[in-house]
Amino acid sequence: MKEKLLALKEQAMAELEAVASLDALKDIRVKYLGKKGPMTEILRGMGKLPAEERPVIGQIVNEIKSALEEAINAKTEVLEKKALADKLANDKVDITLPGRKAAKGHLHPITLTMREIKKIFMRMGFDVMEGPEIENDYFNFEALNLPADHPARDMQDSFYITEKFLLRTQTSPIQARTMQSREPNSPIRMIAPGTVYRNDYDATHSPMFHQVEGLVLDKNISLADLKGTLELFCKEMFGSSVKIRLRPSYFPFTEPSAEVDISCVICGGKGCRVCKNSGWLEILGSGMVHPHVLEMSGYDPSIINGYAFGMGVERIAMLKYGIDDLRLFFENDLRFVRQFK
Repeated sequence: MKEKLLALKEQAMAELEAVASLDALKDIRVKYLGKKGPMTEILRGMGKLPAEERPVIGQIVNEIKSALEEAINAKTEVLEKKALADKLANDKVDITLPGRKAAKGHLHPITLTMREIKKIFMRMGFDVMEGPEIENDYFNFEALNLPADHPARDMQDSFYITEKFLLRTQTSPIQARTMQSREPNSPIRMIAPGTVYRNDYDATHSPMFHQVEGLVLDKNISLADLKGTLELFCKEMFGSSVKIRLRPSYFPFTEPSAEVDISCVICGGKGCRVCKNSGWLEILGSGMVHPHVLEMSGYDPSIINGYAFGMGVERIAMLKYGIDDLRLFFENDLRFVRQFK
């Protein structure tokens, strides 16, 4: 038994000498000192030995176990130092190399366009107003001359949260909220930028998009004031050579109503694929505020009148930057966004 133990020690020491990795060292520890190792088996079989041999064999086993533990710990220290040295050698930094510049973010084209729209109108004396994105049905529809049975509601496939609350389909409710928060018949000059929601999704529509609505109320406001304001905005946004035209249209909250077109920014009004060879591009809706809308918010249409307009920010951005698919704004593709750095 003594010879067997000494041979086992020599074998283990030889394997320890040849081991080259910490993982292999762990395997040797388990092999010789684990619960199923030869040392454990010998200790379990001590009961079969003559009584006078047990102390001698037990002492030898313990001495071999201690020697192996000491050898394994020493080898572990050597291999850990070697692994650290290799890591330092492979991961060393050349301090003579120039430093890496930190990556800088930049504004999204929607944000750039929204900021530019706000700056233009603020220079014209407009206040910027905000309101809740979860809106009351009354402010989103009824206060804008859209009662529950009005057919124009079918144009806005809405996301209702409860029977009376929904994700706003337009930023026009901010106009009604602003009117009702002011003294009756007091003048207003405001824009309402923000996020709106409609159940629609294709190359030119998104279930979430952005609008800027505008409202001007005062005495003796005319369509000429509306046209002059929008013409100045379009020239500031798209260039001084841009022309505009107003076409009769229908909106429940304005009367009369008009669609606003600009001369095509791609072909200069000559006709191309983008403008379908018409020379014009539709960009927003507008009109004189409907008397019913004024009355519902406490204004007297015989004293005060005004105009309102609304535009999709994505539509403006697509025309300004030559983007042909609205979905690109929301796909989070860095190759697209980096073009606007």
